[in-house]
Amino acid sequence: MDLVEIAPEAKPPVAKIIDYKKFQYLEERKLKEARKNTRETELKEVRFTPFIGEHDLEVGLKKVRKFLGQGDLVKVSIIFRGRQMIHTEFGPKLLERIKTLLAGEAEQERESRFEGKRFVSILKPTKAIIQKTQQEKAKNIAGADKQTNEEDIQENNNETEN
Repeated sequence: MDLVEIAPEAKPPVAKIIDYKKFQYLEERKLKEARKNTRETELKEVRFTPFIGEHDLEVGLKKVRKFLGQGDLVKVSIIFRGRQMIHTEFGPKLLERIKTLLAGEAEQERESRFEGKRFVSILKPTKAIIQKTQQEKAKNIAGADKQTNEEDIQENNNETEN
């Protein structure tokens, strides 16, 4: 047993008499668990053309919704090829249409602008979408834990029978 300083910044400092190796192990587990629950957001790109068909637009929007649901940022690019550069006014119109179709799911993070032959905007998920995905992840984790507990119980029962 060792005298371990738990909270040196507290006034007065907090110390406990515990096994130091056990304390280190518990601290390491806390850090590992904290890293496990954090996720770095990625920037995903979905490309469209200014004269896109209705079905192709819906497929692209489905991908955008999937990425937003995962909590990622989405770069929506409208690519102009060849003679399409003459009609650059269709880029902002299409982007506005995409934004209205994704109204409750996405917010614009950065102002739309031209980058060479592309008209680009970056969308981020709304807070409601982020909370919804976090709740689903929590349900999945809880369900997985329950399932592993049931499997452990079954294994223990099988071992006691043998």
